[in-house]
Amino acid sequence: MDFIYQGRCPVYASFFGAMGCSMAIILSSMGAAYGIAKSGIGISAVSVMRPDMMVRNLMPPILAGILSIYGLVVSVIISASLKEKSALHTNFMQLGAGLTVGLSCLSAGFTIGIVGDAGVRASGQQPRAFVGMMMMLIFAEVLGIYGLIVSLLLLTGSEKSGEITVCMY
Repeated sequence: MDFIYQGRCPVYASFFGAMGCSMAIILSSMGAAYGIAKSGIGISAVSVMRPDMMVRNLMPPILAGILSIYGLVVSVIISASLKEKSALHTNFMQLGAGLTVGLSCLSAGFTIGIVGDAGVRASGQQPRAFVGMMMMLIFAEVLGIYGLIVSLLLLTGSEKSGEITVCMY
């Protein structure tokens, strides 16, 4: 309670928190959608020649779909802490958390889509390529997990800032 108001709680501060909330789910869903669509094209192409491998090749869309869950988790956490009167610092931390998970899931979705498409096509011709594809998909999924971890750390730091700056108006 050392710093009460002092211009740290403008009226527009909550806008940045709301943008962080929306960017988390929008960007991560875009990454998931691209990953599902791109790898789904490869699955459809391979399933014509090798219908027995269709269920096995569903891993890329499943991993891409998980990316949107990361954005959903961060969005729910941010939305639960949104207030009309809050510190600018808190809302910038929420914006940063939303962008962090959103952009990392977007890049992971692009990677999963491209690797999944090529990997499914390769494993359709050579079944031993499946293990290599799975390793690359795991490394791509970890990009989204890194963004989730950093976002949760940012949100933990933003909750502590509410103890320092108290908005009273």
